[in-house]
This record gives sequence, C-alpha cells and structure tokens, in this order.
Amino acid sequence: MESHSKKHNTRKRKLLIMLSCVCFALLAVFLYDSSKIGKQIDGYKGVPVYHNGILYTRSHGRNYSDSDYYYGQKWQCVEYIKRFYDQALHHQMPDVYGNAIDFFDLSVGHGQLNERRGLIQYMNGENMPPQPDDLLVFTDSRYGHVAIITEVTEKDIEVIQQNILGKPRDRLSLIMENDQFIVEGKRKPIAWLRLKEAQTVPIRRYD
Repeated sequence: MESHSKKHNTRKRKLLIMLSCVCFALLAVFLYDSSKIGKQIDGYKGVPVYHNGILYTRSHGRNYSDSDYYYGQKWQCVEYIKRFYDQALHHQMPDVYGNAIDFFDLSVGHGQLNERRGLIQYMNGENMPPQPDDLLVFTDSRYGHVAIITEVTEKDIEVIQQNILGKPRDRLSLIMENDQFIVEGKRKPIAWLRLKEAQTVPIRRYD
C-alpha cells in the first residue's frame, strides 16, 4: 500500500510539474505576443497592417483619422480596409459601422451601388473580374472577414489583410470560365466592392 501511495504521489508531482511548465510556456507566448500588438507587420500602398495578437476578437480601442473619421476597432480587419480606402484611395464610407459581414449588402444587385459603403458591389462568379484595390468580403463566419486585393493574375489573386494571425498576405485561386470569374480558396468570398471611378487594370498573364 505504501509503495502504491508513493507511486501515486510521484505521478501527481510529475503531472503538476508538466502543467506548470505548460502554463508558463503559454504565459510566455502570450506576453511575447502582447508586446507585438500594434506593431507593423506588412503594408500596401503606404498603409500599414498592424498585429492584433493571438486573441483575434480582442479590440485595443477605437481608431480615428486626423479628421475624426472612424476607422474601427484596433486592429481588426475592418479597421484596415477603412483606413486603406481613406488614406490610399481618399474614400470615406458613408456608413462607418458594422462587422466585416455587413460590408456585403444582400439587397444590392451585381454591379449596383452599395450606398452604405459608397462602392459598387460585384458578385463572385459573375462577369466582372476582381482587380487590385477591390475590397473582398467573406460572409462564411459569424462576423465575416474583409481584405484588400493587391494583385490579380490569370490564375490567382493576392490579398492583404489584418487580424489573420501570421498571414497578412494570402493567395486565392481565380477561375475564368464562360465569361465568369470565380475566386475561391480555403474561404470563398461572396463579393468584391470597388470605387465607381476606379480604372480597370488588365489581368496579368503568365509568360
């Protein structure tokens, strides 16, 4: 009985030591990650992408332009796209509120004006190809996600985004068939939004 009790206590001590090590490691990772929050990790057209930390739903306060235009919660995906459109394209959206999922308006038809954002809304899978600076909208999660297209080729597109841990850049496939343009990947966007006066950029071909 005594031997069994000693073995039990030994296993218990080992388990406590392991748990302590795991907790210490997690705390160290969290503290290290927290020290990087708000630091620039990428950028496009002079507009920085900032690190939001491992807790993607966390906000670090509201962010405004110098003219008090509301960008959004630091450093969520929505904050970046509104800051990008303001600073790089000089466009401020009529409606500054809402989650990423709200940037797609179900009542707006393909090629029509999304009045809340002041942008033309194009459906994924229709006859309008995506192009650089378009705002890509994903509605496949509770809050959705938004990103900015930086490059379009005949095979894929590149996007830049905020608040996707370790992945400020990503590439999604572009399929062109029967005059339709379909963007898809691990996540499939529902639409892309564009400034009305934006110039059409030819799709880059591979040599």
